[in-house]
Amino acid sequence: MDLSPMRYKSYTWPHNPRVYSIDYERKMAVHKTPFGLFQLQDLGRTNRIMEGEGEFVGEGAYAQFGQLANVFYDGGPGLLIHPLWQAANAYFVSLRLEQEPRPDYVRYSFSFWEDDSWYTGLATRQTAQSQVAGNGGGETAGGEAVYHRVVKGDTLWALAGAYGLSLEELIALNPQIKNPNLIQVGEEVRVR
Repeated sequence: MDLSPMRYKSYTWPHNPRVYSIDYERKMAVHKTPFGLFQLQDLGRTNRIMEGEGEFVGEGAYAQFGQLANVFYDGGPGLLIHPLWQAANAYFVSLRLEQEPRPDYVRYSFSFWEDDSWYTGLATRQTAQSQVAGNGGGETAGGEAVYHRVVKGDTLWALAGAYGLSLEELIALNPQIKNPNLIQVGEEVRVR
């Protein structure tokens, strides 16, 4: 089977790495209930971790590794296109030289972490007037309150971090939430 070459940002592998692995994980919370029972809450999947190993062989092998290292130093997420996996926006998290380089042979390993930002564009602004009419909440110093509509996998702790608040500040902004460990998909959480 002839596979297309793996690519990340501006770098295209001259030949695909020989070993690939991809880790999927789902976070779960356990809530104890009366009589020794429990309830599971699906907090959603976490980022995929994509790893692999490969070699550069032949004249210029170390120069090829140097080009890959330059992409690693570039920083920020980029599009990872793999011949078998679906394309993913990912961070280049690690690059390891596995042995002393020789001019004609370099063995390396790498790791990419998927960037699946849950919070991009989900906050909405409401004017203080519509906020008071909507559910009786307060307003910010600028006269506007900002809300986040909960999606699958959200937790108050994660929302607090995403919006630069402490968990206590977020809970204080949302007195309507009776159990901070349980928020529902579609619920609006005030973040400012």
